[in-house]
Amino acid sequence: MLDLGTGGGEWLAALETRSPRTVATESWPPNVPVARDRLAPFGVDVVETAAVPDNVAQAGELPSLPFADASFELVCSRHESYIAAEVARVLAPSGVFLTQQTGGDYGDFHELLSRERPTVAEPAWTLPFAIAQLDEAGFVVEDGAESFEEIRFADVGAFAWYLRAIPWVVPDFTIAGYREALRELFVRAPLVAGQPTFWLRAHRV
Repeated sequence: MLDLGTGGGEWLAALETRSPRTVATESWPPNVPVARDRLAPFGVDVVETAAVPDNVAQAGELPSLPFADASFELVCSRHESYIAAEVARVLAPSGVFLTQQTGGDYGDFHELLSRERPTVAEPAWTLPFAIAQLDEAGFVVEDGAESFEEIRFADVGAFAWYLRAIPWVVPDFTIAGYREALRELFVRAPLVAGQPTFWLRAHRV
């Protein structure tokens, strides 16, 4: 099993069982030692890899995964960009790819900050786009679904922390720059923002 973009290894560590050979990748350098420390007791190797461009912005020469062809029976990607052709390459025949993704519409967060909803860039990161990308790479998509996830923030501090931790949601966000908007939100807790999500399961032919 291969887990793409394991972060700090939290998800893999929480699994009740893992494949006898489980490997994880991570491209953000500060996360690598954290994931290695957390996953070492479970015998999981963490491999530092180059960051992959967003799926809707992949062109030209792209990084490859540092694994041999047909190395894995299962590849998982939770909120991580991936190169469909590389996932197909490292999967054994009939191997399964599972992914859970967040779409690119963060308009609710902008509206909470009294900003106009931004236009969603095209092509948008959606389930149909992901299916077409996997079809082109030789996968057969078996199942999948779209949904709309609501995120609830207990107070404005949690909301501000989230925006600082995930800078692509509101790219120009700073506490100082949005102080007045944050003051107004202070009395409105809990705060709720939604964003599109989707998942799919596919197998390599």
